[in-house]
Amino acid sequence: MLFNSFTFMIFLPVVFLLYWFVFKRLKWQNLLILVASYVFYGWWDWRFLILIVITSLSSYVSGLLIKRYEGQRGRQKAVSAANIVLNLGILATFKYFNFFVGSMGALLHTLGMEMDWPTMRIILPVGISFYTFQALSYSIDVYTRKIEPTRDIIAFFSFISFFPQLVAGPIERATSLLPQILRERKFDYGQAVDGLRQMLWGLFKKLIIADTCAEVVNQAWDGIGSQPGMNLFIASVLFSFQIYADFSGYSDIAIGCAKLFGIRLTTNFRVPYLSRNVREFWRRWHITLMNWFTQYVYFPLGGSRCSRGRTIVNIIIVFALSGLWHGADWTFVLWGLYHALLFIPLVMLGKRARKDTVAAGRRLPTWREFVAMVVTFLLVNFGWILFRAPDFAQFGAFVRRMCSPSLLAVHGLTMKMATTLLWCVGLMIVEWIQREREHVLQIDGYRLFSTRPVRLAAYAVLVFLIFYFAGQVQTFIYFQF
Repeated sequence: MLFNSFTFMIFLPVVFLLYWFVFKRLKWQNLLILVASYVFYGWWDWRFLILIVITSLSSYVSGLLIKRYEGQRGRQKAVSAANIVLNLGILATFKYFNFFVGSMGALLHTLGMEMDWPTMRIILPVGISFYTFQALSYSIDVYTRKIEPTRDIIAFFSFISFFPQLVAGPIERATSLLPQILRERKFDYGQAVDGLRQMLWGLFKKLIIADTCAEVVNQAWDGIGSQPGMNLFIASVLFSFQIYADFSGYSDIAIGCAKLFGIRLTTNFRVPYLSRNVREFWRRWHITLMNWFTQYVYFPLGGSRCSRGRTIVNIIIVFALSGLWHGADWTFVLWGLYHALLFIPLVMLGKRARKDTVAAGRRLPTWREFVAMVVTFLLVNFGWILFRAPDFAQFGAFVRRMCSPSLLAVHGLTMKMATTLLWCVGLMIVEWIQREREHVLQIDGYRLFSTRPVRLAAYAVLVFLIFYFAGQVQTFIYFQF
């Protein structure tokens, strides 16, 4: 079921009303969440539910066994390892089997050996990377004694399958989401209203920015050889905004939707294109994924508290795995390694990720901050070309054509490109103004929007823009991961 579908517009109010006005007791609310989540997820293909049930059950049982074998560290380690192997095995089979087989066949061909390796026609279950990582966080946190295992199987299954963030995150750690599932929740009108506003902003980013950009970007990639270099450069910039508006738009809808049910999800994006270096970018982009890799891969490897050479290796491993997490293709792995190469010098030079808001307390950045943001964006933008490319050949063709003398030609710029760029500029302006808030539509503190009728008028304008200017509806990009 898609957030931007008519079906979801019916589904959400029904679940909301049942949740607060019919199933008022905690156990019944959690059961409703579980049933609603399985309906939401099974809407694509009910067979996908089998995998999420296996993942949920194995992680639930592993938590109980780890508790049962308290004091027997060897058995606890075996149980935790078995659960990790099982869930990563499911993920590897459905997402990476053909990739591994194809890569092995290509390697043997290079070595002069020909072997007929079998492949399978496997449908990738939506969101499998997200809920697998969420389940693994629970098992690992129980093993490392950061959280007590729960015996409430309904609450635990609801934690794994919570429908707002099930298919594209945020990836919630058990220490954050599970306690909220286990405790009583009371309806908070202010939180619910803020959730609706955040959902509206997420839909605006998805339907106006992302889907409009997608039309221009797809056209450029379909005709690389016939496009001037300037058009391809603009298409690369538009894809940067497409993937940001698409994914952060989903996260806004998910976080806002969770607020309707009295649950707070982790912020997944903090204006990443206002970053002053790549290290800061990765503290602002897909925050929950990078936190997961930091906590469960980077730190166990030694993090930065080891030799310089070992730290470099740790960074390379994390970014290579991050790239592979995004897709079963070497282009994603190279994309991850590209960011590792940008990241490593900053770590070696002691350039910390800035946690402060750029130009805090000021209307405009300094020239130094502005240049740093532009350079960071261009570096990230080049990486998105590789991310978007179907293969290395088309990546090379795109870059060569983009960097040709026609890069300086502006005569090929279309009205569609110009208007889409204006939407993106508008997005950056409002995000700059609201950069210290959770989302753009938190406008209560401004004198202009001090009265309710004015705020409602602003929301109505956004709704009108969505219906009038929305591009051709596209599937959320991160559904494929």
